[in-house]
Amino acid sequence: MKLKVFASGSAGNCYLLESDNCKLLIECGIQFRRLKQAMNFDFSGVCGCLVTHAHQDHCKAIHDVMSAGIDVYASKGTKEALGINHYRYNVIEPKKQFTVGDFIILPFDTQHDCEGSLGFLIQYKPTGEKLLFATDTYYLKYRFKGLNYIMIECNFDDDTVRHNVDSGLVHSAMKNRLIESHFSLKHVKEFLNANDLSTVRKIILIHLSDSNSDAMKIANEIQSMTGIDTVIADVGMEIELDWCPF
Repeated sequence: MKLKVFASGSAGNCYLLESDNCKLLIECGIQFRRLKQAMNFDFSGVCGCLVTHAHQDHCKAIHDVMSAGIDVYASKGTKEALGINHYRYNVIEPKKQFTVGDFIILPFDTQHDCEGSLGFLIQYKPTGEKLLFATDTYYLKYRFKGLNYIMIECNFDDDTVRHNVDSGLVHSAMKNRLIESHFSLKHVKEFLNANDLSTVRKIILIHLSDSNSDAMKIANEIQSMTGIDTVIADVGMEIELDWCPF
């Protein structure tokens, strides 16, 4: 499989998980014009689009995606927040598994300041490979086994936020919102320590804050702690996900 990064961060999030047989969009939080360009104006083979929640940096192009003939999969809370009434919108529920193309998807609830926010455990049927996708949450109450790839938000690190608040660059109210709705470096470490990483081949850090994170520090600390290849998702990046049929 291959992962393509179209956008990652507060300005927008959009990724494409691509296999030999189908393509799965994860988030569509950019202008549709940008998405079309990223896809080289070719949506053939796209089997669906997963959306975590109703904030615009994750769902900006959702109406255009459905109009392009692509089924969207998201929660009832997201549907109601966006006022969507479209036959290509599929309401999904936490811990109720469904299949899209070659992918088996298990949604799970996340902790964010948005009703119905979800994360996804995605399994590629031909090989059994598992990818965990979790963003915009300050805590994950679930534990996972048999993961091969982890895509996880690491929005900020406490040292950088503290410096920005002390310098007057970030208001204290913004600090509180970060803590209550996004994954910090500290909490990402705690999550990784609490899970079985024995089969994980790669950790991909997503949705880093432009001003409240030190990307090099974050990647180095997580790779040093886990011993697993760790990369920061950046626009235009293509990440090979090695075949490992456990």
